[in-house]
Amino acid sequence: MSRFIRNNLQNKTGKTVVLLTNLGTPSEPTTPALRSYLREFLSDPRVVEIPRLIWMFILYCFVLTFRPKKSAKLYKSIWTDEGSPLLVISEAQKNALSERLKDKYGDDVEVALAMRYGKPAISDALKRLQANGVDNIVVLPLYPQYAGPTTGSTFDAIAKEIGQWRWVPSIHFISSYHEHELYINALANTVNEHLDTHGKPDKLVLSYHGMPKLFATAGDPYEEFCHKTTELLKEKLVDCDLDIMTTFQSRFGKAEWLKPYTDETLSDLPSQGCKNIAIMSPAFSVDCLETIEELEEENREIFIEAGGESYHYIKALNERADHIDMMESLVTPYLNK
Repeated sequence: MSRFIRNNLQNKTGKTVVLLTNLGTPSEPTTPALRSYLREFLSDPRVVEIPRLIWMFILYCFVLTFRPKKSAKLYKSIWTDEGSPLLVISEAQKNALSERLKDKYGDDVEVALAMRYGKPAISDALKRLQANGVDNIVVLPLYPQYAGPTTGSTFDAIAKEIGQWRWVPSIHFISSYHEHELYINALANTVNEHLDTHGKPDKLVLSYHGMPKLFATAGDPYEEFCHKTTELLKEKLVDCDLDIMTTFQSRFGKAEWLKPYTDETLSDLPSQGCKNIAIMSPAFSVDCLETIEELEEENREIFIEAGGESYHYIKALNERADHIDMMESLVTPYLNK
């Protein structure tokens, strides 16, 4: 029996599908759901580059024994009536982009959504596209700064599924948009809106998701891309005369990660006379656990307990119109005209 999956070319429609992807979310804020989600996430060799036998022992004997209960409690604190914020907002992004493209291309272009871990799974989304005769796929992973554990892993999942197809359609994979003009503009717009409402802070902290230092040393461009985003945003906001700095959050384990660490920085700033800050994370296209719970709540407590007086979190771009403008600009060159 062949290892390749048969394509029914009689179903070919000529349709283009834009597949938006993000990291993913557990199905519910419970210990069993978090155990399943973390098992999939932390088993990815792109995410943890420890020798497999050693890591599997640590993962199954320790991490999956203790961490799911703690993580479930955190997810429960941000869960909404509609479900996981990441999935709810991602659906809103999909719908907004779909409306934009439908106005211009009608039914010839569709927008779909998939998650690298959890549901809706990338493999399931691609199987549906194959069954529907789609012959042009544009993949947009919503990670502004390329990183192996996020964008690279998404490519792995796409390749694994499509590598089983006998007939491979046209595929366009957008690997990064960390310096895209409309992305920088959208970030700047959120900052300017914050300044109009709350005034100028002592410092604007750009907190990017962390990464083990080893990954960057081995050649992952993520750190460089983060600093490029910061540089471009500084240029866009030059007239605001803001004191802007880059930090990295969400480290896991005992290894050294990219520095400076967000939590340690926030703990130190008040003693340096910086007691009024605004903080945002250009690395997240959607508000999720790492922004809603970690940045908006946990890190606020760290800053205030250290002597800070005013702490404002600037939300992710989410389904803002200028964010959808950027998505439309990114995918348009690859759509069938």
